[in-house]
Amino acid sequence: MNTQTTYLASKPHYEILDGLRGVAAVMVVAFHLFEAHSGGSHLTQIINHGYLAVDFFFMLSGFVIGYAYDDRWSRMSIGTFFKRRVIRLHPMVIMGSIIGAAFFFFQKSPCFPGMDNVSVGTVLIIMLYGCTLLPLPLKWDIRGWTEMHPLNGPAWSLYYEYIGNILYALFVRKFNKVALSVLVFLAACATLHLCLTAPKGDIVGGWALNWEQQYVGFVRLLYPFFAGLLLSRLGWLIRVKKRAFWWCSLMIVVILSVPRIGGEDHFWMNGLYEALCIIFIFPVIVSMGAGGKVTGKRSVGICKFLGDISYPVYITHYPLIYTYTAWACNNNATIAEGLPYMILTFVGAFVLAYACLKLYDEPVRKWLTNRFLKGSRKVK
Repeated sequence: MNTQTTYLASKPHYEILDGLRGVAAVMVVAFHLFEAHSGGSHLTQIINHGYLAVDFFFMLSGFVIGYAYDDRWSRMSIGTFFKRRVIRLHPMVIMGSIIGAAFFFFQKSPCFPGMDNVSVGTVLIIMLYGCTLLPLPLKWDIRGWTEMHPLNGPAWSLYYEYIGNILYALFVRKFNKVALSVLVFLAACATLHLCLTAPKGDIVGGWALNWEQQYVGFVRLLYPFFAGLLLSRLGWLIRVKKRAFWWCSLMIVVILSVPRIGGEDHFWMNGLYEALCIIFIFPVIVSMGAGGKVTGKRSVGICKFLGDISYPVYITHYPLIYTYTAWACNNNATIAEGLPYMILTFVGAFVLAYACLKLYDEPVRKWLTNRFLKGSRKVK
């Protein structure tokens, strides 16, 4: 008789996919910093398509969920699945809300019109509400950007990530490959339609609790998440013998950095570019990443670090971005004037994320795993 120390042992990670998630997170931080100087224009934004990193994250999540859990359901309950996902994701959701509250009163600016006369008590209530990840009604917005999570904007994507996990556990895990392919095809059609008909020619959106934004959010979730799941089940991997991580990283950087296409007169052209990236190019990158190998110690170390830091930096960086945006707006600063502070904010985001990872996230997840997933179940 052996003691099963964990209900389910974790499978080995795809190291390159971990690293690519980190590369995309780095691009998101840079994108948001430059966004502070865009004046709300989608046409001139530097790192113009940085928001597509969210769609890439969803595809990575779907692929990894399929790889990690598809063959475990005979030994795992739905409750255990949800425990594992909550333990993995939610501690940093809570930390992101706390950090957002801590920085809130350093962000007063005309670019945040809803912040006037907001009390400390109100911020604390919104912080506690944000810790649940439940969407905030528009009438409770305390920033003026119609965000579901006004203390930590990127939490909206985790809200949809949870929805994707719920749909998978309750329904989609039971789909065979044909049924899943039909779902992915319909989701691809919805993605193409949204990209071609969006008012500003892009797939940006999903963070507000209204019908329009919720539709955008669901469309952004459904294709990449379940296409990633289908890719995992089909096992369509592209074998790259050398430098797979570096080639895939270059592709991500280029895709997210491509300038606006079509200008004001041809929004559909930019929409078509985004649809092609999401529907075709992202699956290729995931296939290359999953099919490649990292052998050098430097590459292995980089992938591990980027993988470890990717989620913490994504979910905690935006309170610093709010603060930098407020400074840039209050001082009408150009990119050249703000560059030293941009660098400081960029570095600070990673220092903060690393501290949260080592001092909070890893210890908390370890305690929660020991408390809720380890047991005395015996196996022969």
